[in-house]
Amino acid sequence: MQGKVRQFGIEVGTLPVGQKNCITDVAGVRVGHVTLDESLDHEGGYACTGVTAILPHGENLFQHKVTAASYVLNGFGKTTGLVQVNELGVIESPIMLTNTFGVPAVTQGTLRYMLDMNQDIGHTTGTINLVVGECNDSYLNSIRACSVTAEHAVEAIHNASPNTAQEGAIGAGKGMMCFGYKGGIGSSSRIVKVDKNEISYTVGCMVLSNFGHSSEFLAERYVAPANQCASTLAPTDGSIMIVLATDAPLSSRQLKRVIKRCGIGLGRTGSHYSHGSGDIVIGFTTAHNIPHMSEQLVETRIQLREDHPVMNQLFVAAAEATEEAILNSLAQAQTTIGRNGHQVEAYSFQKA
Repeated sequence: MQGKVRQFGIEVGTLPVGQKNCITDVAGVRVGHVTLDESLDHEGGYACTGVTAILPHGENLFQHKVTAASYVLNGFGKTTGLVQVNELGVIESPIMLTNTFGVPAVTQGTLRYMLDMNQDIGHTTGTINLVVGECNDSYLNSIRACSVTAEHAVEAIHNASPNTAQEGAIGAGKGMMCFGYKGGIGSSSRIVKVDKNEISYTVGCMVLSNFGHSSEFLAERYVAPANQCASTLAPTDGSIMIVLATDAPLSSRQLKRVIKRCGIGLGRTGSHYSHGSGDIVIGFTTAHNIPHMSEQLVETRIQLREDHPVMNQLFVAAAEATEEAILNSLAQAQTTIGRNGHQVEAYSFQKA
């Protein structure tokens, strides 16, 4: 495993980075992976894919929901659950990432996990809204084999940990490409300090990067690669899933304003949201513990003032963390061989 871009002397933006420089710097957030890396029975077939689970906290997510929002930069994607997230402004399940054809199996596995945990779902209370996102890994992965199963989704959830998450060619990122090089899972975080540093909020980002041609990568903004040959590869229907977490007390509407700025970080790397790209952001804040059941007529939640300068800082944090998470998905990935001998090279950052 290679290091994050900061180990190559690349520092993105001006805000301070969290202790782990990871989405798990937001207290309570957990990340788990399951990676498939094996030959299949049919000639040239290879499972080069996986599942990544992001849990907003370690409690029962259905019984204790979090404020959430989503935003579609370009809608060439096959997600589940975003309609209800935007309608009700909450997330009540793990956020799952996988390959395009893995969405049904991962949805089923996540449903099974949540039903086992909550005997009331579909019985004495309503149903549950599951959130699953995807990217197309078919250059390296035999996607038609549908190797990802419901059991893999459950395993990824059980693997979820608050520790520094693994990045690169891991979990859902195993078969992904970024700017024609090996991409996948990347993460970063920022600390926003207010009121003379007496109060601070954390913003963490995790991406599943699978977009762009090497000619689009704005390498001159970072450190020129050492003897790096330009890649002629580009992801099929290249996409990116961006998950943004924070502990700042935001309403769903305010959160959507913040996560829109993830697109700025994406654009800074060189992306222009191509026609066949599913560029989707899912955001949540852990500041609110929203009980599934309550007899109260009204509920009270704290949120930041719209016109306080901290909002601009949160916008900056979203852009910076997204940009660096994408770079980390490149820096942490390793050269990978998949189906039919297809090979995607790792991008070689040069130490400053």
